[in-house]
Amino acid sequence: MNTLESVLNDPPASTPHSELRRGALAALPVLLGFIPLALVLGAQASQHQLKAGEVALMTGLNFGGGSEFAAIELWTSPPALLVIVAMTLLVNSRHLLMGATLAPHLRHLPLKKALGALFFMCDESWAMGLADARQRGGFSLPYFMGVSLCLWTTWVSFSTLGVLLGPLLGDLHSYGLDMAFAAIFLVLLKGMWKGVHAALPWLFSLITAGLFFLMIPGGWYVLAGTLAGLLSAYLWAKP
Repeated sequence: MNTLESVLNDPPASTPHSELRRGALAALPVLLGFIPLALVLGAQASQHQLKAGEVALMTGLNFGGGSEFAAIELWTSPPALLVIVAMTLLVNSRHLLMGATLAPHLRHLPLKKALGALFFMCDESWAMGLADARQRGGFSLPYFMGVSLCLWTTWVSFSTLGVLLGPLLGDLHSYGLDMAFAAIFLVLLKGMWKGVHAALPWLFSLITAGLFFLMIPGGWYVLAGTLAGLLSAYLWAKP
């Protein structure tokens, strides 16, 4: 009888397919913020005479919203490629820290699979994957990939659609849709909250990035905030 009750009461065992589906479902609310951001990016790209195929290639291979917005802002005819590449590397430098935090969870994978998972990583999937790992006591790669693939597909599809609809949409910034990215990430940070002590590096990183943004032109505030967060995390780490 006890065995029968345990079978009836225990939840079904997780499978890679069910975890992939769970990640895809968890990503749905985030997509509501991704869609307007992707449309804004595509609309801006159309104003710089970029074609739909070119934007699809850029967003599909890079998948870093901040660096893509920076690249579009710097786009000229002919484009200053070295400046754009340098700014993209600078803005995406935060991925070094993000990838390092995922490394212990991917250590058991072959290098090709680990690099494939990191290729689809973005700020939101990184945060959701780690938050889920803390809640469930372990990192689920299928869940992470379910989130990542949904976000990647949405980002590429709607940024490309934004190019086609750009002339009709006008200036989407007037609607405040460009704040969707910041709002999403603030909500995700709430799920990673572990107390004031653990959040001190966040505060130090925010202050440093804000000061650099106000005083030094360009995207140096991203690198400065990343390094400040790393340094403060090391100094405030518990023994």
